[in-house]
Amino acid sequence: MSNIWQWPRRGVQAARRGALWVLLVVLHWLVAQSLLLWRSPLSFYWMLCGRRDWVVGRVEYAHAESAKWRGAWTVTKLPYTGLRAMGMNPQMAGTLLFAGTAVGGGVVVNETVFAERSFSRGDSGTFSAPADIPTSYSEGDNTLKVDLGTTPVGEITIQDVTVGTAFTGSTLPSGQTNAIMVGGTAASSGFTETFLEVGHLIVDRWRCTNFEVSNVEAHTLNVRFNASDGQSISPVAGTPRARAIGGGNRADSMVTSGGTYDQIVIGAPTSGVNGKVDVMRLSNLYTKGGPCVLSRIKAGTIDIEYLEVGAGNGFGTKEFVLASTTIYKIADIRDNVEVSISPP
Repeated sequence: MSNIWQWPRRGVQAARRGALWVLLVVLHWLVAQSLLLWRSPLSFYWMLCGRRDWVVGRVEYAHAESAKWRGAWTVTKLPYTGLRAMGMNPQMAGTLLFAGTAVGGGVVVNETVFAERSFSRGDSGTFSAPADIPTSYSEGDNTLKVDLGTTPVGEITIQDVTVGTAFTGSTLPSGQTNAIMVGGTAASSGFTETFLEVGHLIVDRWRCTNFEVSNVEAHTLNVRFNASDGQSISPVAGTPRARAIGGGNRADSMVTSGGTYDQIVIGAPTSGVNGKVDVMRLSNLYTKGGPCVLSRIKAGTIDIEYLEVGAGNGFGTKEFVLASTTIYKIADIRDNVEVSISPP
């Protein structure tokens, strides 16, 4: 039993001896290098060159291995990049690669997770927020539609996409004239008007032929640093309240980046039910073929910044319009300039 109680002490002694041995080795190396420098500076220099070459060799090896892995990745994604180079959009290329396999001259659906369309992967379809899988879609319809209803959503982000007729082979959906529509739905027979309630709406770096804002209420309205080929900015001061969207067990965020769509629609299509989003971020949208429209929105803060809007028909025609039905309590409207801008 006495030996057992001595084990910790022996461990400490062994550690001390090990540390002393390391210290002696280091001191011996330092003394040896000092003597080498004293007796033969040239030999000391060549010793340093050898150490340098060893380090450089390891770095070059790491770079070579990294280049090999990059090359392997490039080869792996060649089928996708090849389809994109032939003019296919990301959705079509992904669907062809993952959702089907060629068999006997035909195509069969591959029942894997890759076959399911997804908002986060940039697929088109109609999405009932906050679901990531569309409630409906058509192979011939390349519209991205987000329907908001009774479930509040924390964040919706759509960024770095091309919309409308701005890419090869694209057209607006049949009967549609707008490239982007964000907002509620007007009242009609048997339908009660709806709005989008948004805590913070961020609209930045859009490229549009026309940009229109109407029937909007915002506690804080920031319209800054926009360029347009003719503008009419005439919002009206009022008393909209500050606003944020809670809701307790609020739905997860919906985020997508990259892709091409014939049209983007974010709305509240259920009679009398407003859509609710705490933060809606719509950034770097390149559009063509129809106006970009914000309508029937009630927001805490709206930021509209760094847009380029124009149809190339002179300043007399107003392509950038904030109608007098846009109501604000606090506004920062500055550095919006009129310049000649051709269509996208």
